[in-house]
Amino acid sequence: MKEEFLREITVNQGIIHKVTRIYCDDVDDRKDLFQEILIQLWKSYGTFKEQSKFSTWMYRVAINTAITAFKRGSRQTANARFVREIPSIAVDEYDYELEENLNLLHTAIGQLTGIEKSIILLYLEDKSYEEIAEITGITQNYVRVKMNRIKKKLESLIKGKV
Repeated sequence: MKEEFLREITVNQGIIHKVTRIYCDDVDDRKDLFQEILIQLWKSYGTFKEQSKFSTWMYRVAINTAITAFKRGSRQTANARFVREIPSIAVDEYDYELEENLNLLHTAIGQLTGIEKSIILLYLEDKSYEEIAEITGITQNYVRVKMNRIKKKLESLIKGKV
């Protein structure tokens, strides 16, 4: 089970990096959130029923973990005892310098609410409204309405240079 988990995480770790980039500006906060997401994925891996794609399930866990951390205002790992059980994933392999080129957009996204951040992240990942609805647990109709509002809000923020 551990090898299967490690393989899936290694293949899909970009999801975690993207979620941490959307929710954290500071590199250390990203690393902390990355570890927290890994812990939550490991803890809930036994409940993954393969009714959806692994990446869809992974997005859901990662976003829920990020929103919870965002709400409590802390990026500290709450489950340190699980860290020893999780296989090591290299966090430093991700090129954060490249992502800095999108700083203005990320700054604007940082001004969004938790659910708005989740929706725009999935939208930027070319997820369909159906997939966004499945991952976030809201209706497709509501996703469409929120997406239109988010686009207008981001446009306004970017025009005002955030």
